[in-house]
Amino acid sequence: MKAFRVSLFITASIFAATPALAQDAQADSVESEPTSDDLHDTIVVTAAGLERLDVVAGTSVVEGTELQRNLNGQVGEVLAKLPGVTASGFAPGVSRPVLRGFGGERVRVLTDGVGAIDASSTSDDHAVTVDPLIASRIEVLRGPAVLLYGSQAIGGAVNVITKRIPPAIPDEPIHVDGLLAFDTASNRYEGGLSVDVPLGSEFAFHVDGSYRNTDNVEIPGFVASDHLRDELLEAAEEEVEEGHLEEAEELREGANTRDVLPNSWTETYTLGTGFAWISGENHFGLSLDYYDTNYGIPGLPGVGHVHEHEDEDHDDEDHEDEDHDDHEDEEGHGEESVSIGMKRYRVDLQAGFDLGDGLFDSVQTRWGYSDYTHTEFEGDEIGTVFDVEGVEGRVELIQSRRGNWQGSTGVQYSHSNFAAIGEEAFVPTNSTDSVAIFALQEVDFEPFELEFGGRYENTSVDATDSVGVKRDFDTFSGAIGINYALIDGIDELRAGLNLSRAERAPSAQELFADGPHVATQQFEIGNSALDTEGSWGVEAYLRGTVGPVQVSASVYRNWFDGFIFLSDTGMEEDGLEVFQFLQQDADQFGIEGEITFPVYETGDFSLLADLRGDYVRATLADGSPVPRIPPLSLLGALEGQFDHFDARAEVQWFDGQDRVSLHETLTDGFTMVNASLAWHPYEGRENFTVIAQVDNIFDVEGRRHSSFTKEFVPLPGRNFKLTARVSL
Repeated sequence: MKAFRVSLFITASIFAATPALAQDAQADSVESEPTSDDLHDTIVVTAAGLERLDVVAGTSVVEGTELQRNLNGQVGEVLAKLPGVTASGFAPGVSRPVLRGFGGERVRVLTDGVGAIDASSTSDDHAVTVDPLIASRIEVLRGPAVLLYGSQAIGGAVNVITKRIPPAIPDEPIHVDGLLAFDTASNRYEGGLSVDVPLGSEFAFHVDGSYRNTDNVEIPGFVASDHLRDELLEAAEEEVEEGHLEEAEELREGANTRDVLPNSWTETYTLGTGFAWISGENHFGLSLDYYDTNYGIPGLPGVGHVHEHEDEDHDDEDHEDEDHDDHEDEEGHGEESVSIGMKRYRVDLQAGFDLGDGLFDSVQTRWGYSDYTHTEFEGDEIGTVFDVEGVEGRVELIQSRRGNWQGSTGVQYSHSNFAAIGEEAFVPTNSTDSVAIFALQEVDFEPFELEFGGRYENTSVDATDSVGVKRDFDTFSGAIGINYALIDGIDELRAGLNLSRAERAPSAQELFADGPHVATQQFEIGNSALDTEGSWGVEAYLRGTVGPVQVSASVYRNWFDGFIFLSDTGMEEDGLEVFQFLQQDADQFGIEGEITFPVYETGDFSLLADLRGDYVRATLADGSPVPRIPPLSLLGALEGQFDHFDARAEVQWFDGQDRVSLHETLTDGFTMVNASLAWHPYEGRENFTVIAQVDNIFDVEGRRHSSFTKEFVPLPGRNFKLTARVSL
């Protein structure tokens, strides 16, 4: 089908120097031809609308060697080299993806097409409960992804695909996937193992597990930025003048802390199992998994954490996880350090059934249930506990193709209960319910394709029991696009234009927050009078292949009405600046692109060039910049491929960001140079790949402008890494 081929070229265009990774993912589970880079020899079932339609203008897929090379404990860091993507970079143990400058409540992180159902969007210091170590591939959806995944994806969505519900019956007695990795910057060691077994001709069983442990991260130079060091040293001089010598010494110690980022350790392990029944076009599967992570939260040098209220009483409940005590920093701050312990139990269900030759070809459904607990510790004592319990599901009818027409129609439901207990429970107890209906359609007029879709969603945010307020919102979203085949046939190059309207309901945090927010070092106040946030968008794109050249480029602009943001009130509470959620119109402009082409080719050797770049600018109606918008970034790489080796060298440059909002500091530009050598001695189904690499070769100091903690959480220094994966 035409739409399937278009999806192939979209995904293919993002795999710089590894074009064999791009695969044409069908709506139903099918087997793919194994390649030398194919760790998982099946294509998983993903949201049917994604493969059938190109309403979402920018789609990228990371898998295979690309996933192995960029492997990290946090999904945001795994994707940070893609055009239009960066990471929140709050701490080594927590880093959410930022798409086209937006994160938090505007980006949904999903597992196999269903929301993570955790508290990660509530605060930047809350990790996403998805371990990339067990991912077989990760899909990145930019633009109007609301049509597929809900109004909270107004900025885009990240979909982590696993094999916990087996996508196909293995054609071997047992199939094993394994991965081991080590690095020097954090003394990381990690491993993952999954096993798939056929149980007769129609049943498959899966089990997997993973473990990761890192020490405090080595960094180049000082923990504090130049700006923060100047402030700390100036404050130390003032303390000396006032006779406070001990306080002055603490400030100097903070300013001069260097080489290692204190309290940046992490420890994570996961367990999962599942089974599937697959008979022809019909399938049913169920999985259970457990996610457990503990990680340190670096503090402000010389100041510490807002968490530390020495005069207040703490719950004397025993610490459930003692492992973090072993990671106390060398300066002896272990008893005062802040850490987070997070546990999540999850059940997933997936099914699809053939409906014959009628109007609808099949029905697909996907459901997830999660029980999540997040505990913030001050030393060994419990500070604040966050509990989230929720369910999310969707049912989608896939239309039979009639001539040049195809599409899908569906409904989606989600419910979550949120509760926070403790001195920093800045969001009151609440529940959120949403129900949505959507439709996506495509008509092929060769060489034109017309694509359109719409979504209606009702969202209820109920905090009646805690603050006596309940809000209901109706949101409408839609998109229409047309693309034209500039080149058709074996090579295919398409140009297209998409128009969209997206709306989202404000979150419980934006409506009802009232208290100190540790992640942002702010006292946050919600606004229960907030209205829906909407945006009109237009995007032009070019993508496809011309001979050996692969290209993908987009230019987009969005006009927001009722853009929700935090505004400084000029007041202080508990020693923190008070910020309140307000609404104002805003506009966003961006450009992103990637091109891959051969520089030199012989019979057994090829040298490929990979160029990527992105730029985004967002401005409020009063003329002030939207906070934490990432700067211009460019990446250039050369990859040589010969026999069983691939050698890659890349340079990634980040411009400085001097377009900042009130109270936001400037960020210096930096350049990182990375190199890697991959060895894959076998071809086909029995895959074994070893990658030796070094990141940040010249030990350059770098800070992400998108990070709340950039002033005292720099990126890692020079890092030697070794990873090995096997599929047997």
